[in-house]
Amino acid sequence: MTDLRFRRADATDLSTVVRLRDDAARWMLARGVTGQWRPGELGRDHFHRILRSGEVWLAEVADRVVGAWELWWEDEDAWGPQPPTAGYVHRLMVDHGSVPPGTGRQLLRAAERRVAEAGREWVRLDCLADNTRLNAYYRDAGYRAVGRKGGKPQPGGTPKSFTLLEKSVRDAAA
Repeated sequence: MTDLRFRRADATDLSTVVRLRDDAARWMLARGVTGQWRPGELGRDHFHRILRSGEVWLAEVADRVVGAWELWWEDEDAWGPQPPTAGYVHRLMVDHGSVPPGTGRQLLRAAERRVAEAGREWVRLDCLADNTRLNAYYRDAGYRAVGRKGGKPQPGGTPKSFTLLEKSVRDAAA
């Protein structure tokens, strides 16, 4: 996808991000992934809070949002207290109905570049421990599992167990 552009979201984008996430949740449910996301689980208030404490990034094609992700600068719930050497990617999502395969990987690379540009060495993320397909996706993207977190609190839900993954991004900005 050669015309994919990235920009930081602002408060005017909140409804779009909520809709994108809900659509991604419905896409997962239609494929039998029931433990990951649920439509209506996160609203404007969640993404507004992230805009204040971290970053929300959008991927656009022809001024239409086709993907997004959150970038946090700390994640103590999953990783515990850490020195400021990493950025934490959350809620990587694409509009599966309008983008070709590989678009999610492009978003992930853009997130890695942003972390590197911020002077951090590691990009970290977590995913449900029992979602073997998603774990394999991140491993194929160069991430390595470095631990497991049980009982991680979830927005609007019961705590779940997650695989902790990381990747060095020293060369991502180049």
